[in-house]
Amino acid sequence: MVSPWRWRIIPNSRQLLVLACLLFLFWCMTLYRVSNFSLGKQKESEVLKNEIISLSEKYVRALSRENTDIVDGPYAGRFTAYDLKKTMAVLLESMLERLSRLENQVHHVMNVSNSSLANLTRPLLTEQSEDSIHAEVKNVSPTPTVTLTTVTRSILIEFGPMVTQGVREVGKSKRIQLDLILGKTEACMLTEQDKQVYTKCEGKLEWMRQMWQSDACYASYGVDGSECSFLMYLSEVEGWCPKRTWKKNVKVPIEDKSKVQYIDTNDDIEGLMKILVDPNERQGYAWIRMRIRKMWPKWVLAAGNLKEKQKLEKRRRKKILVHLGLLSKQSGWGFAENQFKGGPLGELVQWSDLICTLYVLGHQLTITSETYQLEKILSQLPAANSPCQSRTDLPVHIIYTDIVGLRQFKRYVKGGYGKFSCLLRIVDSFGTEPAYNLRMYAKAHKILTSWGGQDLLPQQFFTMFPHSPDNSFMGFVVEQHLNDSDVKGIKRENWALVYGKNDYMYENATRVSLYRGKDKYLNTIKKRLEVHGTVYVDEKAKTKRSYMPSFVTNHGLQKPEDFHVLLRKSKIFVGLGFPYEGPAPLEAIANGAVYLNPKFATPHSSKNIQFFKGKPTARELTSQHPYAELFIGEPYVYTVNMHNDTQVLKVLDKILQNKEFTSHMPYEFTEEGMLQRMNAYIEHQNWCQFQKQEAKWPPHSAISFVMGADGQSCKDACWQQGLICEPSHFLQINSARSMKQAKVDCSREDYVADIFYPGYDPHSKECVFQKEELLFSCVGQKTNFRRFCPCRNYIKGQTALCQECL
Repeated sequence: MVSPWRWRIIPNSRQLLVLACLLFLFWCMTLYRVSNFSLGKQKESEVLKNEIISLSEKYVRALSRENTDIVDGPYAGRFTAYDLKKTMAVLLESMLERLSRLENQVHHVMNVSNSSLANLTRPLLTEQSEDSIHAEVKNVSPTPTVTLTTVTRSILIEFGPMVTQGVREVGKSKRIQLDLILGKTEACMLTEQDKQVYTKCEGKLEWMRQMWQSDACYASYGVDGSECSFLMYLSEVEGWCPKRTWKKNVKVPIEDKSKVQYIDTNDDIEGLMKILVDPNERQGYAWIRMRIRKMWPKWVLAAGNLKEKQKLEKRRRKKILVHLGLLSKQSGWGFAENQFKGGPLGELVQWSDLICTLYVLGHQLTITSETYQLEKILSQLPAANSPCQSRTDLPVHIIYTDIVGLRQFKRYVKGGYGKFSCLLRIVDSFGTEPAYNLRMYAKAHKILTSWGGQDLLPQQFFTMFPHSPDNSFMGFVVEQHLNDSDVKGIKRENWALVYGKNDYMYENATRVSLYRGKDKYLNTIKKRLEVHGTVYVDEKAKTKRSYMPSFVTNHGLQKPEDFHVLLRKSKIFVGLGFPYEGPAPLEAIANGAVYLNPKFATPHSSKNIQFFKGKPTARELTSQHPYAELFIGEPYVYTVNMHNDTQVLKVLDKILQNKEFTSHMPYEFTEEGMLQRMNAYIEHQNWCQFQKQEAKWPPHSAISFVMGADGQSCKDACWQQGLICEPSHFLQINSARSMKQAKVDCSREDYVADIFYPGYDPHSKECVFQKEELLFSCVGQKTNFRRFCPCRNYIKGQTALCQECL
C-alpha cells in the first residue's frame, strides 16, 4: 500500500514565483479597469453637471423674458412673475441634490461647513444691494466639489438685478427664500384699513369664493380657488381690492408716447356725415343731420374761440360709442317717424348737439341706433359677454346712451355688463336721483320704477338742464337762426306767441289739474297783446274738436328759422304750464322775447302729476321752467301765477313799458359753452377707479363745507350761500374728524345707508355718516336733522364748472 504522502507535490521556489507573478498581473489588470471605470464616471458626471448648468441658465433666461413688465405675487397664475423667484429657489436646491448624488457615485464627498453655506446663501435671505450680492458670489471658493457655488455664481451674475429686486420684495413682506423652498405661502388677508379704503372689496371677495368656477375666464386669469388668487384677480384685473405686496417696488411700465394719439379740434363736416348714415329706411338721423349742417359754421367758430381761451391741444383721443336707443324701432316711441310731424324734438336737439360736440373736440365716434348695429360691434369683442371685468381690451373708452339703449346694451352683454358700467354716460332729460338709482334702496322704499334701479353713480346721468347737482348737466345749444342782417328787417309787433305746438296743450279742463284755467289766462293776455300760436294741424283730423281758442292766430307748425322770425316779431313768449323745461323758452329769450313763466301754487311732481309717474326723481317743479326762473330771471323771465289776473296784467304792463327787447343767451347754452363743459367732463370724469379716495376734480380750492339748516337739503343749503352742491366731495367729509373740524361734537357715531347723510341730529348730537356711497345725495332732506354738505363755487353762465375747473 502506497502512502498518500507519496503523491503529494511539494512546490518549489520556481512555482511560487510564477504564481505570484500571475496574481500580480491579475491585480494590475483589475486596478486598471477600476481606475478607467471611475475616471469615466467622473467625466460623465462633469458632462452632466455642465449640461444641467447650461440648461438651467437657459430656463431662467426664458422665464425672465416671459415675465417681463408684469405684476408679481403668489397664486397669480399665468400672468405673474412671482413663480420665477420661487422657481429659482427650488431650482438651486434641486441642482444641489442632483449634483450631490453624482458626486457620491464617484466617491467625492461634499465637505462644506454650515458657516460657508450660510455665507453663500446670505444674499438670498437678507436685503442687500446688487453690489454685495455680486461681491459674495465672486468671493466664493471655486472648489469644484462645491457645485452649488458654480450654479449660483452663473445665475446670480447673469440675473443679479432681477434676483435683487425679488429679494427686496420678499424682505419687505417678511417672507424669506427658505419659506418659499419649504412651500410656505403668503397670508392674503384684508386689513381694517383695506376695508375702509376699498369698500366693495369684501363683497366681491365673498362672491368670488362662491362663484369663481361659474365661468372659465376666472381660471384663465390665474384664479385657482385660493384666497390669494381671489385678491390678486380682484386687484389686478377688476380693481376692486388693494394692490398687495406683489406690487411693491415693481417698476411702473413707461408709456410709449409714440403710440398715444393726441387730438386737436375737427372741422371736417363731411367726415361726420359719413358716420351719421341711416341704418335703414326710417331715416332716423335726418333731423339731426339737418340741424348739424345748419349750425356747423357756428360750431367751427366756437371751437376756434375756445382754443384762444384754453389749451385744447395734447388731449388724448377717446374712442366713444354713441347709441341712440330712443331712435331704435324696438323703442316703440316713433321719434324717427314723427320728427317732422310735430313730434318731441327736445331729445333730438340734445343728441344732435352731443354728437357735434364730441366730433368737433376730435374724438373717434361710432354711432348706432338699432340693436343689430350694437350687437355687431359688441360681437367683435369675444369677451363682451364674459363676467371677468377686464377693461384693457375694450374697444371704447366712453359710451353715451339713454335708458332704452341701456336696456338693449344689458340684454346683449348679460354677465359682461360689469366691465362696461363705469364707461357709461346716460342721456337722461329729467335726471335720476340717488334714492331711485340704487335698486336695493328703491325696492325697500317702494319707489322702484322701470327707469330707475340702474345702480350707477348718480353723476353718470347727464341731464338737459341742471336739475339736480347729483347728476351731470350736459345741456344743449340754443339755436340762433337769424344773423344781424336778418334781424334788422324784422319789426317787433305787439304779439304774444304761445308756447305749445300741440292742440291738447290748450285744453282747458281735463283730469290733470295743470291744464285748467288756460282760457281765462289767455283772455287776460289778449287784453294787452295779440295772441298767436304754432299748433300742428293734421289734415286728416280737421273735423276733430280743437282746444285752441278762436282768437288765437295759428301759424301752424313752423320750420325752425320761421319760428325764430315769429319770436323776433313777438314781445312775449307765453308758457301754458306744459311742456316742462323745453328749449323753446331759451330760444325766445335769445330772440328778445320775454318769457312768461307759469308758477305752480302746488309744486308739480310724481306725487300729483301723471307726467312724472315712473320717472326716477322726486323733484318738485315750482314753475314750468325752473332753470329760467332761478338762473335767468328778470327782465328776461317773469314767473307769474297764471290764475291771478291782476298779477298777470301788472307784469304785462311792466314788460310793455320797456321800449327795447334785448336778447340774452346764457353762455352754457352756446356752442362754445357746451364744448368747454363737455371737454372738461371727458378729461376729468373717470368712474373706473374703485379705490375710496378723495376727489381731485373739482379741485379742493373750489370746495367749501356748509352745515345746512334743520330739514334743509344740501342743494338748498349750498344755493343759499351762492354755491352749488358737489357730490363728488361727500366722501371727504364723511367722518367724525370732518365733523369736529366743523365744530360739531358728536355724542355718538353711526353709519347708515340713506340719502340724508352725513349730518347730525341737533337734539341728540348724534352724528350719522353714509354707509353706501351710491346714496350720497344733494337733494335728500330730513326734519330734525342737519345735513353736512360739500359746496363749490361756479362760473356764472357755466354752472357745471367751478372757477378753478378749467
